[in-house]
Amino acid sequence: MPEVLKEAPTGLSADSAAEQAASAPVGKPRSLWSDAWHDLRRSPLFIVSAVLIFFLLMMAIAPGLFTGADPRYADLANHYLQKPKWGNFFQEDWFGYDIQGRSIYARVIYGARASIMVAVIVTALVTILGTVVGMLAGYFGGWIDTLLSRVTDIFFGVPFILGAMVILTSFDERHVWVVILALAFLGWTQIARVARGSVLTIKQADYVMAAKALGASTSRILLRHILPNAMAPVIVVATIALGGYISAEATLSFLGIGLAEPTVSWGVDISSGQEQLRNAAFVLIIPSVMVSITVLAFIMLGDAVRNALDPKLR
Repeated sequence: MPEVLKEAPTGLSADSAAEQAASAPVGKPRSLWSDAWHDLRRSPLFIVSAVLIFFLLMMAIAPGLFTGADPRYADLANHYLQKPKWGNFFQEDWFGYDIQGRSIYARVIYGARASIMVAVIVTALVTILGTVVGMLAGYFGGWIDTLLSRVTDIFFGVPFILGAMVILTSFDERHVWVVILALAFLGWTQIARVARGSVLTIKQADYVMAAKALGASTSRILLRHILPNAMAPVIVVATIALGGYISAEATLSFLGIGLAEPTVSWGVDISSGQEQLRNAAFVLIIPSVMVSITVLAFIMLGDAVRNALDPKLR
């Protein structure tokens, strides 16, 4: 009580001062999400990844802010495998030209749109599908859990890239939406397992039991009580997986069964640049570095979010 006695006004006894201190208003307790945001704002890992992702998203949304060059314009007569001019920052010839005389810098900027769009939409689809499957399996249990878990195991047993190759080779035209659906069709299993495990833990909580005792409907319990509290591990897995889908799209395009010309994509440029590895390695290396930076940024973001959302790591 020493501090209370020092700050107590004259004329108040120690007991009165102690009662006032005990009854003083306490700040509103923060939720898991507010605690996570409080930690993220002070995390160098989150700040660096967020800045990188911001610029990558700006490249995908508004490539005209970074370059006025046409990524499909080819000039074989003047620009055939012209080497980069590293001093010309943000200029058309900064990264040099490819075998068709097209600006690599312009193609890197415009290629972000297809690569990131594929990854973001696939991540959204697998998150929705995997969360729904995992919630239903974990909450209802019984034969529903057995059926959904076995279906998940079947899809999980299919090698991801191999399965996507089989699906994509059955299509004559492989545009962006075909690649998106092929990746989403096989990529939801990990999130389903994570969501199921989270729901199995949360459905035993006191507030869920209280909601059931008060007669709350199943849909209300799932949407209002279980879903918000089960999303933390799902968000972490989805954030890290997003970078993996960028790699998957680039891998499939490199193998010639993903996106193809005239689509501007980093994977397409890596595929076309592999033949120039000996005499013009920059044609292959520059889009490969962009893929690596993008994947690294999303993995760093996922690690930062995991550290913020996991109470054991805080």
